[in-house]
Amino acid sequence: MTLAYVALGSNLGNPQQQLVEAMDALANLPDTRLLQRSQLYRTPPWGVLQQPSFVNAAVELDTGLSPHALLDALLTIEQRAGRVRAERNGPRTLDLDLLHVDGVRLDDARLTLPHPRMAERAFVLLPLHDIAPMLSLPGQVTVAEQLARLDLAGCERLAAP
Repeated sequence: MTLAYVALGSNLGNPQQQLVEAMDALANLPDTRLLQRSQLYRTPPWGVLQQPSFVNAAVELDTGLSPHALLDALLTIEQRAGRVRAERNGPRTLDLDLLHVDGVRLDDARLTLPHPRMAERAFVLLPLHDIAPMLSLPGQVTVAEQLARLDLAGCERLAAP
């Protein structure tokens, strides 16, 4: 079993409900336990700015799945939620990103671990900080240290669903 961290995001339909349902789906993956869930956060859009705000979260999993098998499971959960990949950084019903798998460095055509842009994004680090503030990011900096360097304007913690 290995610790893995997944970022969740949604800005179409009922984003809060989509994330809760996705967390439940993650908890039911084979050979996997959901250990921690972050709070939900409303965050401004990234990339394509003319779209609704996002709701973001993160989870910590203890899994026996390989990184690629876990990625496949995340893509299946996205598809079941109605995810359509029409526009990079565009609106979506559900986005699940595999951020980090303990002890794994990987860079192939399907997956790069740790996630190459997670340290740049408040919408990833804010919820990740709830569950793993001392997780080391590339560059020997922790989630907590990197989050302190980012602009959190427009980010807000939401009440529990």
